[in-house]
Amino acid sequence: MSEVAAEGQQHPIGLYLKVWLLLFVFSAGSYMVDYMQLQGELRWFLIVVFMWLKAAFIVAIFMHMRWERMALITAILLPPIAIAVLVFLMAVEGGYTFFTRLEVFGG
Repeated sequence: MSEVAAEGQQHPIGLYLKVWLLLFVFSAGSYMVDYMQLQGELRWFLIVVFMWLKAAFIVAIFMHMRWERMALITAILLPPIAIAVLVFLMAVEGGYTFFTRLEVFGG
C-alpha cells in the first residue's frame, strides 16, 4: 500500500478558504436582505436562495460530497429532494383549499 493511499486524499487549503469566503459573502447577502428591509415574496425568495447556496457548498466541499461517486450522491440527495417536492405540492394544495373555502363560505 502506498503512502498516499494510507493517508487519504488531501484537498488544497486554498479551496476551503475560497469556499469559506463564499459562505461569508452569501451570509452577508442574507443579512443585507434584512438590512435593506425587503418585504414580501422577494425577501423570502432571496433568503431561500442564499440558504440553498450555503447548504450546497457546505455539503459539496466540507462534507466531501463533491468527490463521491454519483450513486452515493443520488442515494443521499434524492430522498430530501423528493420530500421537498411533496411539501411544495402540499403547499399548493393547501393554498387552493384555503382560497376555495374563502370563496365558498365567504370571509
